[in-house]
Amino acid sequence: MKKILLTCAALLVSSVQVLAGEPLLLKEMTSNAFAAKTISGINPLKGTSDYAQISTDWKRIVTYSFVTGKETGVLFDINATKGATIKAFDGYEISNDGQFILIQTATERIYRRSLKADFYLYNVKDKSLKKLSNGGKLQIPTFSPNGKYIAFVRDNNIFITDGTTEKQITTDGKFNEVINGLPDWVNEEEFGFNNALAWGADSKTLSWIRYDESKVKTYTMQIFKGAKPTKSEYEIYPGEYAYKYPKAGEDNAKVSVWSYSLENEKTLNYNLPLAADGYIPRVKSTRFADRIIIYTMNRHQDELSLYKANPTTGECSLLIKENANKYVKEEAMGNISIMNDYILFPSDRDGFMHLYLYTIDGKLVKQIEKGKYDVLDVYGYDEKTGKTYFQAAAKTPMQREVYVADKNGKVSCLTPKDGWNIGIFSGDYKYFLNNWSDRNTPNSYAIYDNKGKLVREVFNNDKLIAKLDKYNLPKREFFKFTTSEGVELNGWMVKPVNFDANKKYPVVFFQYSGPGSQQVVDRWALGSMGSGGIYECYLTQQGFIVAVVDGRGTGARGSEFEKCTYLRLGDLESKDQVEAALWMQKQPYADADHIGIWGWSFGGFNTLMSLSEGRNAFAAGVSVAPPTNWRYYDSVYTERYMRTPQENPDGYAVNPIERVKNMNGKLLICHGIADDNVHIQNVCEYSEALVQADKDFRELYYTNRNHGIFGGNTRNHLFRQITDWFVQNLK
Repeated sequence: MKKILLTCAALLVSSVQVLAGEPLLLKEMTSNAFAAKTISGINPLKGTSDYAQISTDWKRIVTYSFVTGKETGVLFDINATKGATIKAFDGYEISNDGQFILIQTATERIYRRSLKADFYLYNVKDKSLKKLSNGGKLQIPTFSPNGKYIAFVRDNNIFITDGTTEKQITTDGKFNEVINGLPDWVNEEEFGFNNALAWGADSKTLSWIRYDESKVKTYTMQIFKGAKPTKSEYEIYPGEYAYKYPKAGEDNAKVSVWSYSLENEKTLNYNLPLAADGYIPRVKSTRFADRIIIYTMNRHQDELSLYKANPTTGECSLLIKENANKYVKEEAMGNISIMNDYILFPSDRDGFMHLYLYTIDGKLVKQIEKGKYDVLDVYGYDEKTGKTYFQAAAKTPMQREVYVADKNGKVSCLTPKDGWNIGIFSGDYKYFLNNWSDRNTPNSYAIYDNKGKLVREVFNNDKLIAKLDKYNLPKREFFKFTTSEGVELNGWMVKPVNFDANKKYPVVFFQYSGPGSQQVVDRWALGSMGSGGIYECYLTQQGFIVAVVDGRGTGARGSEFEKCTYLRLGDLESKDQVEAALWMQKQPYADADHIGIWGWSFGGFNTLMSLSEGRNAFAAGVSVAPPTNWRYYDSVYTERYMRTPQENPDGYAVNPIERVKNMNGKLLICHGIADDNVHIQNVCEYSEALVQADKDFRELYYTNRNHGIFGGNTRNHLFRQITDWFVQNLK
């Protein structure tokens, strides 16, 4: 009887929506039928106004002019090579002198940023193509500055080849014990890089980071036969994947930096000042043969140091030391630019993320720009003109603009449209490709010069707009409100097309809420599926209002707002989601008794925290792939915001498991069994706590799926469960 009533209600909703516009189909959304057309793979060529890009058939590398968009040449064509033959390729890397190209084929993904593949070396002059190595798939092949040598990693060891002769440089590499030249799982994931090699400027030395993870504890995941793909070898007995994963407060890999001389074939260990539990998040080449730059960070991640280091002596001396308020943001560290004569250094030392210029010897020259706004991305510093190009949220935290700061500190906006602007600059900084969208308009691309003058339109998504018009989708609207604690929060909302202000609607909140994140953004890629909040629009066709609120701890509002959650993740974030629900309850169009919340990853964690905050503002929730106790999550991320459990036991006690007795509302938990990021241990322990607290809930596990929970029909199934959960429990 209950199922029949639900079916009738669903039919009623559908009939109403047909009058308003064609109904969206979940299967289409999860298969990217509404994805905007985008430009990817742009590789600006150094010192020129041209760029390289792989052709749509994955058979050529073609160069184009930023100015005209016309083809200016072909760097590589698989049908015009001598020697080895390949049918297609996945990626490439060009040597500094442009004489050689590494061609990447048969790629196998490992973690988020890492891969292994077969590589071929292409000679641009004679068009010869040959396999780089016959020893098996390899990782991170890296050209020397003179283009004569290539260093790479295979089976955790470093090799150097000149294309003919291959020499093994390290021999101690071993899976789950020692890694040379590649970051381990946690460094790759949380410091955002996959290459730990640095050539000397004269191509006579190679430096690398060595990770000794032998004392790091192992996490093991079961792998089943599954489907899409099918792993037939595990049909009867499941397999295992075990890897080193340092959790909060536990042993990390021991890191050190080493150098090898190609002339005397000797290896040395850099004399680097570093605490036993410190990090080395980067090694960088410079234009000096006697200098590389090594980044170090303490375990608390509130001190970042840059050292100049001599590859032939191993001696190190301090260039720059940043003592940050609470922690150094990973994105800021990743945006440091090492140039010929200068170092461009992002820092929030004055309360907002700004750019500082140092000499290559570590002397502060100036603060490049200032104001009560955050710089979010760095496009480059033109050493010829002294101009700096960057992206900032200067108009409002919800938008992004492209700016230039001249050598005298004058800042000019280069993008005319409000919304979300992303720039890709030419190698000579004379032009940039701008990717623009807003919350109601899909991506369009245009070329501007470095003064902000439009050069040409590239393309837009008018076909997608026409396609979406037949669905008569509602507009995404911004709103603000002030919490009971006096904090103004930003949000966006989408209402049914046939919205009646005299009716009351159930409401679903979506959020992420993690440190520095944003979901309330004036861009097309907003919402849980992107595409103009397409899933949120789908929920409005089921009769819901959907709202998104960025609480305290989110980004683009200065360091005080972002870092106020320090040492107590989930406390203020959940309070603010509850405050959003309480504000919504007061709106005349909201059904105060039927408000739900959901999120993924940190958003799943904060869903659980919000359901158990104590004020019972939510009637239902869906938590996807959530951390449930920060003791179970990795050391680098967790300790950046929480320090260690030994130092901060009270902060770690702020978690869903400790709050389980307060959990209120109908709860659905979803998780991938092979999640290498947020382990399934999190929901297993939380579900046990729910059982012992006599709380009803439902949980869904996805076989062999990682943190993204995709493959085959998986995404369609997952989002149908989320939708049905809210239909069943909020309507």
